[in-house]
Amino acid sequence: MMNRTTDVAVTPGGGSVPTAADRPSPVWQDVTLPVAERVDALVGAMTLDEKLAQLVGVWVGANPSGEGVAPHQHELAGDPVVWAEVIASGLGQLTRPYGTRPVDPVAGARSLAASQRQVADANRFGIPALVHEECLTGFAAWRATAYPAPPAWGASFHPDLVAEMAELIGRSMRAAGVHQGLAPVLDVTRDYRWGRTEETIGEDPYLVGTVGTAYVRGLERSGVVATLKHFAGYSASRAGRNLAPVAIGPREFADVVLPPFEMAVRDGGVRSVMQSYTEIDGLPSAADAGLLTTLLRDTWGFAGTVVADYFAVKFLQTLHGVAEDEADAAALALAAGVDVELPTVRCYGTPLRQAVERGDVDEGLVDRALRRVLRQKVELGLLDPDWSPLPEDAAELRLDTPQARDVALRLARESVVLLANDGVLPLRPDTRLAVVGPLADDPMAMLGCYSFPAHIGVHHPDAGLGLEIPTVLSALRDAVGGTVTHAKGCEVTTKPDGEADDIAAAAAVARDADVCVVAVGDLAGLFGRGTSGEGCDATDLRLPGAQADLVRAVLDTGTPVVLLLITGRPYAIGDLADGAAAVVQAFFPGQLGGRALTDVLTGAVSPSGRLPLGIPADPSGQPGTYLSAPLGRRSEVSNVDPTHVFPFGHGLGYDTFTWSPVRVVSGGEPWTTDGEVELELDVRNPGTRPGADVVQLYLHDPVAQVTRPVVRLIGYARVELAGGASARVTFRVPADITSFTGRDGKRVVEPGAMQLRVSRSSADVHEAVDLRLDGPLREVDHTRRWLTAVSVTHEEVERA
Repeated sequence: MMNRTTDVAVTPGGGSVPTAADRPSPVWQDVTLPVAERVDALVGAMTLDEKLAQLVGVWVGANPSGEGVAPHQHELAGDPVVWAEVIASGLGQLTRPYGTRPVDPVAGARSLAASQRQVADANRFGIPALVHEECLTGFAAWRATAYPAPPAWGASFHPDLVAEMAELIGRSMRAAGVHQGLAPVLDVTRDYRWGRTEETIGEDPYLVGTVGTAYVRGLERSGVVATLKHFAGYSASRAGRNLAPVAIGPREFADVVLPPFEMAVRDGGVRSVMQSYTEIDGLPSAADAGLLTTLLRDTWGFAGTVVADYFAVKFLQTLHGVAEDEADAAALALAAGVDVELPTVRCYGTPLRQAVERGDVDEGLVDRALRRVLRQKVELGLLDPDWSPLPEDAAELRLDTPQARDVALRLARESVVLLANDGVLPLRPDTRLAVVGPLADDPMAMLGCYSFPAHIGVHHPDAGLGLEIPTVLSALRDAVGGTVTHAKGCEVTTKPDGEADDIAAAAAVARDADVCVVAVGDLAGLFGRGTSGEGCDATDLRLPGAQADLVRAVLDTGTPVVLLLITGRPYAIGDLADGAAAVVQAFFPGQLGGRALTDVLTGAVSPSGRLPLGIPADPSGQPGTYLSAPLGRRSEVSNVDPTHVFPFGHGLGYDTFTWSPVRVVSGGEPWTTDGEVELELDVRNPGTRPGADVVQLYLHDPVAQVTRPVVRLIGYARVELAGGASARVTFRVPADITSFTGRDGKRVVEPGAMQLRVSRSSADVHEAVDLRLDGPLREVDHTRRWLTAVSVTHEEVERA
């Protein structure tokens, strides 16, 4: 057993904690035994209080003010916990020891180790807590690398790079003593007005699933438990309002919402899932046994832990009104399959204990959750005899390393999307440049709401950002040889006294320049403290504040304008894009986003990002992603045109790659309902500079037993080529990928006409290949083949 330096510890009530000599035989510490046997030994030895202690987290230092980072935190954070009392029987999880206030990483690791030693010493079995932190855009800790936000991952169409990022995030967390990361978000965007759009990878389930699963693999490869969020349907809330009820049919739920979670469970090896705040058709996810047990565990085979989103168990009583009191809420959540109450103990503490003692809740349900929690702790090595609370090399802990910054920069560069360009980009070295707009010289413009500076740091301004974050203005001044002038023009949100004078000043600066870059968009925040982020929903998709007025004023000067959008969601820019010489979109590109944008604007890097979210033309025609049936598109029976000005998958480079005709290599005559078809084409970079293109494959199913999206993404290949080089791209498409939820609610592969569209975007088809699926109607399930196999074979080509 672990060494003990004292024989007796005194509890706050004056009693003694049993010493090492009094503790049960440590079968559970025998690493030669099967995990299940070690877990069973613990479960059999534990009292009810000790069991329940493993099913809760504790959030020490949570802010009960109105400046919280979780819904209703000001109401539910409660009084400060008495540490000795709360750990007396053990502790399941420690909530965000680094992500609650600025903490020096080395001091934080030592403090956490001391807390862990206290937790282990206070309970009869010496079990430490599992520590979790947020990690969506990097380890949410002071001085940790701030990576691009998830839509930037999607824009890169580069899962391997996302996995590399996630593994680096995980390594930094493990080095700090953290075991579980609350990411990735696998919600598929359904309404751009939703504030948490910036946390989503995109609006297509295939893109979200493949990129999100890559993140899971990377984080899990580092040894950190990944957590899928938010299971399920959260992003489909009515009118894009946070926590609003979800109105969605079972077919849309099965075919759009669930596939990314299926992929990550089966292919990613994920070990935790966080239930959603969602209620669907009146049933909150936290109380939905059909979702959390029947589907997730019994059907998909998930064997990890289900953790509650913060305060979600209590919300069954206070927000949803399906529980009479905290004991009732605990009973509903536990029965549904929620194993751990986060962020801190409320319902799973005394209320649940009393319900079990009264016989209202079967203790077997407690044991079911307990086994899952203990199994995870065993697998993490927390119950091994050589466990140490202080990670190796803690004294040398660095959370923002050169390797991490390199990956952050590469991902930021690859995520920048060139939407339009009349030739003004790349900027000439001697250009007299004006850089205007509220985001031109603001480092916070680069960061999503779950980055530490935006999430926590804003409440501790004296601590500083903890990172060096170049702005667009500073990076351009370093890179451009000509004169660079600047005027802010306006704020992101409108000032009470108006901003006409500031806009006029910016227009004057633009008038005297050869080219004007106008940087507009979002500032991330929480619960109304930003224009994007959790609880920062939009009523429509106009640029916030007076920013559109600023853009129009600059356009009116006649100076060529580069419209630079740095946002968390897409905004309707139809009228603004028409007058701009170039339009560039970035989605919170992280701490090195200013440098990445400058590299693209100056031509040091050719843009290669593709839109993971379409850009609407009109601000009020929502919701409407590209993934819609025929009647969801423009028609004669409505005066509202939802057509995007820039569609999903769109993006330009400085050189247009040439694509050969598509060849059907095998399986096309016939393509059977249990077979596959293989397509190939050659891609060439005709320019002199290196670049990348994204070959996208879409399915069009012209006739089906239920209405289907006009097109949906079923494969893609990011092709990176030196100047003059070429590559062969091969897609092997299984018939299973054409499956959908049929009339009777079962997933089927249906014979009939199919069209595979090799495309540059969802609306720009390079070539359509007409095929026919032959054979019987097949029912398929979660074991189906849902990925198109892609290979890219490079070949050097001599330049003409």
